[in-house]
Amino acid sequence: MELQVKIIGILMIMLALIHVFFPSYFNWKEELKLLTLINRQMMIVHTFFIALMLLLLGLLCLTSAEDLTQTKLGKTISLGLGLFWGMRLFFQFFIYSSKLWKGKKFETTVHVVFLFLWTYLSVVFLWVALH
Repeated sequence: MELQVKIIGILMIMLALIHVFFPSYFNWKEELKLLTLINRQMMIVHTFFIALMLLLLGLLCLTSAEDLTQTKLGKTISLGLGLFWGMRLFFQFFIYSSKLWKGKKFETTVHVVFLFLWTYLSVVFLWVALH
């Protein structure tokens, strides 16, 4: 499972780096103008910290896969991560509206890719935690 945790580390780092493109892809310069200053800044700040946490978690998985899979603390962290990503999977199914992706080739592809990604992250971390 250490290999799987290291693969997850690479995937999380890639996901963190993708956040750099969010402002231009989602046209935040124009879209966020409609928000109040506090909401606009919260979007930007929260996106930054989500990306930072993904980067740091990715580095943790890459550098400490053995600890995450073999120690009590590592298994506890893995349990938390498994539950977190399981909740993220739930949101992908039940919170995001299908209007965002249905009938749109690129958006549907991204939706399906993330379904697989969230499932993979959830299963690996929960497996590590419970075995």
